[in-house]
Amino acid sequence: MSTAITHIGELVTWEPDRPARDNAALVIADGQVVWVGDAADVPPADEAIDAGGGTVIPGFVDSHTHLVFAGDRAAEFAARMAGQRYEAGGIRTTVAATRAAGEVTLQNLARARMAELRAQGTTTVEIKSGYGLDVDTEESLLWVASQFTAETTFLGAHVVPEGWTADDYVELVTGEMLTRCAPHAKWVDVFCETGAFDADQARTVLTAGVTAGLAPRVHANQLGHGPGVQLACELGAAAADHCTYLTDADVAALADSGVVAGLLPGVEFSTRHPYPDARRLLDAGVRIAIATDCNPGTSYTSSMPFCIALGVREMGLTPTEALYAATAGGATSLRRTDVGHLRPGARADLLILDAPSHVHLAYRPGVPLVRRVLTA
Repeated sequence: MSTAITHIGELVTWEPDRPARDNAALVIADGQVVWVGDAADVPPADEAIDAGGGTVIPGFVDSHTHLVFAGDRAAEFAARMAGQRYEAGGIRTTVAATRAAGEVTLQNLARARMAELRAQGTTTVEIKSGYGLDVDTEESLLWVASQFTAETTFLGAHVVPEGWTADDYVELVTGEMLTRCAPHAKWVDVFCETGAFDADQARTVLTAGVTAGLAPRVHANQLGHGPGVQLACELGAAAADHCTYLTDADVAALADSGVVAGLLPGVEFSTRHPYPDARRLLDAGVRIAIATDCNPGTSYTSSMPFCIALGVREMGLTPTEALYAATAGGATSLRRTDVGHLRPGARADLLILDAPSHVHLAYRPGVPLVRRVLTA
């Protein structure tokens, strides 16, 4: 069965020679894009969808989330808005609530959040563990995450739980916890930050994960200058996420290594930290992605359009650059070539917007522009 999407006002495909075109059409079949071109040239198809002059873009690729958790930290948010500084320890509040919730409850909560993401245009999502910090709960979180995505990340090394030393906990994370969790994960991650794990501890976690067959990612340089970005580049991680505080050497290392800088502007919105300088990164040749970091403590948003608007308003990106980072950039962060674009051969994951161009994602922040979500 083939489907032609016609009367597209603007079609964004990210084709190298023509990344977007007006008055366009697109044909999908068997879950893939099979043709893109001008509306006048659309080939016959079994059925048609009329885009009504709207914009068609690739589905958003959210490359950093923490969707599986229980509990609420609204009081912590209110305290920050009243002037209290964010520190990493708030994670333990969510750990307590998550451990107390059953697996069925966690699955239902994650399903509801997935529905939120999908309604706002996210068609590919990464989900981390990290709110269990014990073997049974971490394994359970990854099992729940695996019901919704293939992009699952073991983040047992989120923070050190109460009653443990960092070194003893790293031994648990790289031992029994990793053994139990690796079958449910594709990636391994660590929060390399003051108040969490130092460079040597983070390196131990990541190298153990790689030995177990997982690919590395790093929470890096969120709360201040630190070793996380350099460690990500040293180990060939797919992404260094946050990248709020960067030295010139960090920027150069990202550019030279090809590690994607994952920018999470919802965090800066919610913590009042400085926004990353995306313009500086792009001008240096660094590849970037935009993601929500959906979590209950520092970025409780499931909206990629909101993060795109923040990227434009606060991080120095053009609307086109921000959309690229939220689609193709996210795909690069996940080392995926089948999503984040609409070139022939791509998965048929796409959005129809009630807007004449993709610029409206930033131009009309907070407006629900996603009219229809199609997935392979």
